[in-house]
Amino acid sequence: MSNSPARICVLGGGFGGLYTALRLSQLPWEPQTAPQIVLIDQQDRFLFAPFLYELVTGEMQTWEVAPPFSELLASTAVRFLQAKVTGLDPAKKQVYLQDAGPLEYDQVVIALGGSQPAPPIPGLKEQALSFRSLEDVTRLKERLKVLEQSGAEKIRVAIVGGGYSGAELACKLADRLGERGRLRLIERSETVLAASPEYNRLAALAALESKGVWIDYNTELVSLGAEEMTLRFQGQEETLPVDLLLWTAGTGVSDLIRALPLPHSDSERLPVSPYLQVQDHPEIYALGDAAVGVDASGQGVPSTAQVAFQQADYCAWNLWASLTGRPLLPFRYQALGEMLALGTDSAALSGLGLKLSGPLAAIARRLVYLYRFPTWEHQVTVGVNWLVQPWLQRPSQ
Repeated sequence: MSNSPARICVLGGGFGGLYTALRLSQLPWEPQTAPQIVLIDQQDRFLFAPFLYELVTGEMQTWEVAPPFSELLASTAVRFLQAKVTGLDPAKKQVYLQDAGPLEYDQVVIALGGSQPAPPIPGLKEQALSFRSLEDVTRLKERLKVLEQSGAEKIRVAIVGGGYSGAELACKLADRLGERGRLRLIERSETVLAASPEYNRLAALAALESKGVWIDYNTELVSLGAEEMTLRFQGQEETLPVDLLLWTAGTGVSDLIRALPLPHSDSERLPVSPYLQVQDHPEIYALGDAAVGVDASGQGVPSTAQVAFQQADYCAWNLWASLTGRPLLPFRYQALGEMLALGTDSAALSGLGLKLSGPLAAIARRLVYLYRFPTWEHQVTVGVNWLVQPWLQRPSQ
């Protein structure tokens, strides 16, 4: 490949991968140094995960939350390839794809995301639903529709995992199900949202209480059946009826990341330098859940979209710098705050000296995330729809 432009393969079209590819296409390349940029993902759509909850309640539509890669990349030089990555050979500098031949690279970005670990709890794999993808949302909405049309007086929903996803999902489902909903949030520790700022955590607890969500602390799921679940609290087990259980606990490393012939940390993630380069492999970069979460100061960073946003900028710059003879920049994470959706018209946010909850926080959250959408074209399209939609939904006189 010495006589052709360098090829940069970006594996994974989530926040880290897509935003790295977009930023790469915007940097000032000279004609002789402009690389081929290939973004590879097994799905045909990007997923703006923070708005996944809004699909459950119908507040937003799929095209807003999950625009096609072809649309987002239409005005860029980035080539999109829909394929499943099955492996990588650092010695040959090749990416292996399912149902396709190997793809050579000069530099590669591993941004394949994490996985939802499923412990060997009887019935969990067969009966529970996860909440990470569009497919998960579709399955959840189908189950909810059946339950809502059943005529049952109560719809009993359990959510395992008191982190961000579990708390936000509980609030949204409580609003959707209304008086018929009977929701339980099951957490194995002594608190929910343990990593959240105190203001947001207290606002979330108040929202959960006001919506009638029961929280089971220090509780574990023992087994799950079609219509019942068994919980363990302080050594005692209790079997309770349940119509639907959602598993949101934990974030793990995908099997593909574990299998890569690269150095791994104790957590099985890829150790990276301050420049986001994989240890002993400066031509390989790793972001997000695939990499050990630290910045140049040694500070640990969370597995959030905010971190992936920031890593993408540094990664793109360092790829550009390495090909144009410029100095690389060490990744420095800046904590900008945290936002939580606490129902259809409520949220909580804290950061940069600002603390806000309620409807105004919900509006602010939407606007901040609108600004974070990957392209200005999508920002404008969605923003206009938000402005017009309330008028279209007004009842005729």
